[in-house]
Amino acid sequence: MNTLERVLYVEDDCDIREIATLALQDVGGLTVKVCESGAKALLEVDDFAPQLILLDVMMPGMDGPETLEAMRSQGSVTDQTAVAFMTAKVYPDELLRYRQLGVTQVIAKPFDPMTLADEVRGIWDTFND
Repeated sequence: MNTLERVLYVEDDCDIREIATLALQDVGGLTVKVCESGAKALLEVDDFAPQLILLDVMMPGMDGPETLEAMRSQGSVTDQTAVAFMTAKVYPDELLRYRQLGVTQVIAKPFDPMTLADEVRGIWDTFND
């Protein structure tokens, strides 16, 4: 089975970015490319070639759904790329909308930094089943 190694993480909040990056890299041993905006992610995604993309839903400028749509239109996100949204909005109607956008999973904020990497690996495993 294909092992998860590269994660693109897009988050505008610097504190959350720092905690999640430590959780994914230092605790989880993953290679993480961090972007502070959807626009920056669009510039970085092709060169980094992530296996999984974590997108904050609510960001200024280009939000998570808009970023995902732009990545798809430029061919950066394919059927081989798992995508998960991270959000505090985990209401049933929101979850349904995210699923309709083709998101593999939604991670609720606040998240547990000690288990985040395992949760992301679980998303990857589900995506590849």
